[in-house]
Amino acid sequence: MRILLVEDDRVLASNLQTALNRAGFATDVSQDGIDGEAMGDIEPYDLVVLDLGLPGQSGLDVLQHWRDRHNTIPVIILTARDAWEDKVLGFKAGADDYLAKPFQTEELLVRIQAVLRRSSGMSPGKLTYAGLDLNESDQSVTLASGDKLSLTGTEFKLLRYFMLNPGKLLSKSTLTEHVYQLDSDKDSNVMEVYVNRLRHKLGQSLIHTRRGQGYIFGDDVQ
Repeated sequence: MRILLVEDDRVLASNLQTALNRAGFATDVSQDGIDGEAMGDIEPYDLVVLDLGLPGQSGLDVLQHWRDRHNTIPVIILTARDAWEDKVLGFKAGADDYLAKPFQTEELLVRIQAVLRRSSGMSPGKLTYAGLDLNESDQSVTLASGDKLSLTGTEFKLLRYFMLNPGKLLSKSTLTEHVYQLDSDKDSNVMEVYVNRLRHKLGQSLIHTRRGQGYIFGDDVQ
């Protein structure tokens, strides 16, 4: 899953980007409201972590502009602990959740996971589908048989995106856009290699190929 972090505190932004990448997210950073708004419109992010106190324009303005243009990307806003008015205004503008500074990175990760599941129509709690139980803390998957398998970083990112989008036709380029960061060397052909690795670990019946179109993840695809 691909995340945009809009935060002008360089130290905090760097630390959060490192933590989010380590947790299996492809994370891009913007440090002002104007650039962040443009990136949120242009790039296919799965979620935005948006600070409200930004140079250029406020995070609240950024969020309001997105919603006015019917950009429904999930947004978690960051705000000062005592700025309860910002929280109210943020929710009214269309935020999906908020987190008060200072905060623990672990809490942000849990909130991100919850918002992503909710926006994908999944129930809260563990990420499960078709007998698979994806453990986001140690980036492993448990099969219906009870066997627990370790995943590489890219395998984990790819499987999480598949599990949050079951039954959808996903092209190689779409998968690449949601697995890699903006400045990465993106080669959509590499996706075929990782899809085959997942098939080897999970079995051949969960990831279906549509020749010339992409892949569909699911246990009941015809």
